[in-house]
Parts: sequence; C-alpha cells; structure tokens
Amino acid sequence: MSTELARLRWRCRRGTRELDQMLGGWLEERHAGAPLPARQAFARLLEHADPDLWNWLLGNGAPVDKDEALLIDEIRTGHRV
Repeated sequence: MSTELARLRWRCRRGTRELDQMLGGWLEERHAGAPLPARQAFARLLEHADPDLWNWLLGNGAPVDKDEALLIDEIRTGHRV
C-alpha cells in the first residue's frame, strides 16, 4: 500500500460510522480509477470539518469548490446512509 493511500485511509476515519463508510467507501471503490482532479478534490475534501461534510453529504449545501461539489454528489449518490 502506498504511503499516500494509507494517509488518505487514515484521514477517512472520522467521528461517525456513517462518514467513515461513505468516505472510506469512495476511497476503496473509486479512488484508484478516478481521474487526478477527483483524487485531488478528495484529498482537499478531507480537510473540511465533519459537520460540513455531513451536511453536504445529506444534501444540505455544497462546497464552494466545483470539483469537491461534484465529488460530494458522487459519494452521496453512491453511498446511502
């Protein structure tokens, strides 16, 4: 396992099981095949606070960054809570 992947996997461990599952699920299922802008957006997304991530994933608002917003939509539609 690469150091970068291990770091991302660790950063996917959040305060709630639901966030862990949604973020970790995208990392495990889609990260390797995702284009570079999506992988970069995912790394940036993990810098946001849990309450923001949770609200966005529930469909309450979206990140300002276009690539992050697209990724939130992808995670939300692919991983239902």
